[in-house]
Amino acid sequence: MSTDRGDHKHIVISRTDSIGDVMLTLPVAGMLKRHFPSCRISFLGRAYTKALIEHCEHVDEFLDWDQIAAVTGKDQLRAVTELKADVFIHVFPVKEIARLAKKAEIPLRIGTTHRVYHLNTCNKLLNLGRKNSDLHESQLNLKLLTPLGITEEVSLNEIPELTGFTAGDTLTSDGEKALDNSRFNLIIHPRSKGSAREWGVANYAALLNILPKEQFNVILTGTKEEGAAIRGNLYADNPALTDLSGKLTLDELINFIGQADGLLAASTGPLHIASALGKHAMGIYAPMRPIHPGRWAPVGEQSTHFVLDKKCSDCKTNGKCVCIQSIEPEEVKAYLLGVTKRVS
Repeated sequence: MSTDRGDHKHIVISRTDSIGDVMLTLPVAGMLKRHFPSCRISFLGRAYTKALIEHCEHVDEFLDWDQIAAVTGKDQLRAVTELKADVFIHVFPVKEIARLAKKAEIPLRIGTTHRVYHLNTCNKLLNLGRKNSDLHESQLNLKLLTPLGITEEVSLNEIPELTGFTAGDTLTSDGEKALDNSRFNLIIHPRSKGSAREWGVANYAALLNILPKEQFNVILTGTKEEGAAIRGNLYADNPALTDLSGKLTLDELINFIGQADGLLAASTGPLHIASALGKHAMGIYAPMRPIHPGRWAPVGEQSTHFVLDKKCSDCKTNGKCVCIQSIEPEEVKAYLLGVTKRVS
């Protein structure tokens, strides 16, 4: 293990994309704290991901990129300079952020050679290709710590302990009413806001039709717009479905997932939240690079994924994935029944 370095007092991790991506970057903070326990870690992200950082024990401060980006260039530079950071890690590369970190004269700026602008904005470069790698996204993110002397290989089994993610105990009144302690509380999150190939509402409806009602309490989550678009099809034969779509903030959703038993979704942020909280996180994936489960599956002792055993790239151009929609609801039901047997 590396010794604590005095010149790594303040480290900034930059990842300004979506919820799932941020969740799979949190182990970077955990690894940094393992090697440099007295360092201060700031996470630069989008405003809507702030709640994730507030639930991570390894990050000391959230930096709102939306807020910084909204001011003038001079004020942006002042904001980054006043951080007095020693290390800046570009996990998700953004040209404007890379230029700001250089102008702010942050001593160590880590990026990859796969972005041309990093060649003159970063002073530590890694040839880190993600698209064709066999490593999981969380493992790829950890590779960016190599310039700091952190070079050990990390197995997927070690990722959860590096994530440092916990839920709170407080639930909304809607959340409390939605739970049934006499049954397995299953959250379904059918939509992905376009970030992943989806299983399809018809498959979720078919699954709800065949799940034993006496064993499973099913709750729908998602945005208000997603709920409005799909609830009619789901309610047709499943009037007992509880609809929390559009009713929970991200912080409230985290706490609700923490009280539920499992979550079924495509490759979305809530799936990775569930896996980080040690829940039965069940992901449904397409067998296509770079969105395959080898790269993006939920990581955790109680996590699993469903995917057809084949190679396919047919949906790269049209967005409709026959492979993912061909995964049978009966297969998911069988797994869930096995889970409830282990729980009971």
